[in-house]
Amino acid sequence: MDLLRSLPIGLYLEKPDTWLHHLDSRIKLIWLMGFLLTPILANPVWRIGLVLFLILVTFLAKIPLRVWRQQMGWLLILCTLVFILTCIFDDGLTVQHQPRLPSSELILPQPTDYHYVLIDQAWLTVTRRSLDLAIRVSTIIFTLIYSTNLYLLTTAPEEITAALETFLKPLQRFNLPITEILLTLTLSLRFIPLVLEEIQNLIRSVSTRAINWKKLGIRKSLNLWFLVAEKLLENLLLRAEQIAIAMEVRGFTAPNEHDVQWHRLKLRGRDWLAVGGVVLFLGGRLIWGG
Repeated sequence: MDLLRSLPIGLYLEKPDTWLHHLDSRIKLIWLMGFLLTPILANPVWRIGLVLFLILVTFLAKIPLRVWRQQMGWLLILCTLVFILTCIFDDGLTVQHQPRLPSSELILPQPTDYHYVLIDQAWLTVTRRSLDLAIRVSTIIFTLIYSTNLYLLTTAPEEITAALETFLKPLQRFNLPITEILLTLTLSLRFIPLVLEEIQNLIRSVSTRAINWKKLGIRKSLNLWFLVAEKLLENLLLRAEQIAIAMEVRGFTAPNEHDVQWHRLKLRGRDWLAVGGVVLFLGGRLIWGG
């Protein structure tokens, strides 16, 4: 079991170096905000288009199959299950209502082919509202998770920090500790592989001891896992202390006394093409997504 390969969520992919890696992190952050904000109040066509566009970008970037297969595979399975369950569930509360017309009135045929109930079988009922709600929920789950993961996959933590510093720098006028916040974010992103590594080592240490869980019982099994969790917390605190000592040795005491250089950002030709793509993307949202 290798958590660093089976769960590469939030990890930076250093190799292969795709064209997504070379885009400016500020432009990619704007694209990410577009994927997260444009589905709000959008129609189902736009939401489905975002999902297909993310999948197309993944293939065009030539990201290795081993990286996105498990992430996208499990995420598509989850979204499909959410879509099916939302479709077959009731689309409203079960309330007692009274018919608008008396029962003696003749029921005339509909003047159009509109039907609110799309599928009405013995145990399956799908209405227009349940179908629309299923599309909204499933697509927003996929877009929210996968667009964020794709951004983290192709953007180094230092580049993310530099992009956020560019956009948050005006808030320093209000005496907000922007540098401290961004430093904490960078260390958190760097700490994710260490957490997965510690969890992996503890799971391997427990599995190699061939513990008979049936003989232990529920109480002793819980006590054992509590000990494992305590050891995990102890190891993570030790790693955090080692990082703090390393920063102090290198002369970092406070942002005011130590100039933090994150990453040098510079717009190039491909970045300006991406900016044009953002403009077309937002224009398409206004024209077709409303």
